[in-house]
Amino acid sequence: MNSSPTPRPVALVAGASRGLGLLVARELAARGFRVVGLSRDPDALAGAQETMAGWGHDFDTRVADVRDQTQIRDVVAAVERELGPIEVAVHVAGVIQVGPAESFERHHYEEALDTMLWGPITVTQAVLPAMRARRRGRLGVVTSVGGMIAVPHLLPYSTAKFGAVGYTRGLSADLAGSGVTATTIVPGLMRTGSHVQATFVGDAPAEYAWFAPGASLPLISMDAERAARKMVAGVLGGRSIVLLSPLTKIGVRAYGLAPATADAAMGLVSRLLPSAAGDQGGKGVLGHDARARLSDSASSVVDKLTVLGRRASARFNENRRPRPAA
Repeated sequence: MNSSPTPRPVALVAGASRGLGLLVARELAARGFRVVGLSRDPDALAGAQETMAGWGHDFDTRVADVRDQTQIRDVVAAVERELGPIEVAVHVAGVIQVGPAESFERHHYEEALDTMLWGPITVTQAVLPAMRARRRGRLGVVTSVGGMIAVPHLLPYSTAKFGAVGYTRGLSADLAGSGVTATTIVPGLMRTGSHVQATFVGDAPAEYAWFAPGASLPLISMDAERAARKMVAGVLGGRSIVLLSPLTKIGVRAYGLAPATADAAMGLVSRLLPSAAGDQGGKGVLGHDARARLSDSASSVVDKLTVLGRRASARFNENRRPRPAA
């Protein structure tokens, strides 16, 4: 008598259309999960599906915005009804905004908080009731070293990530003994190619000129594929926190031992970064466009320093421009 194949466990990845989220989705698929990727950009999701197919994995996708609580709850309910219980949920969705504090407006903070603090809260609360009832489940939230050490010229980002660290670590403690675990994932810079999707305010070309190489050079940034493997292993292993890269571990430990000294060092770094002169105002400038505004000589130098980052952009679906807001 033929027996039907055992269904694959379901994993949900929020922010799976490009970059790190796409790599986390690939790693989960390689480990035997049926992966459902969420993104608010249908065009980017279509590109991600093509990329995953090229890697030899099928990929379920749903258009959903982590900033919309009702939408996320509806999608989670539909996935569990159609595909089966969600065993793993990883929140990766994020936005990067780079520039001096005086150039950021309230809407920058709202976008960062809605995506990277309320987003993890919304996704985990949507999947938690069923996980608690089954007494099993794995949650992961990608935060940042910028959520443990305030990084100059990334203030909205750090503000949201500090909140995400506090939420996920607190959730981990609250879930003790429930059979469900929550993992705080703390990476540093990674070569995902996401610098082209970042928003730059203030002197946008000058901000791009320091940030893009930092997100591309191997001694500063971590290989994104290796990072994704370590992240997924930590989440599936039920670890409470995963610190990625030696620089992240050193920075977090140094800050814990001497926070005032670390703050002073960050202040010195801030003084070396571009001022708000030439402020672009408004919503800011995407990395694609900030690069185009560099002088020919500056562009030549930055391009040489970002070779690995630009390769990652092409490989991990980062080059696709986001769909304009409705």
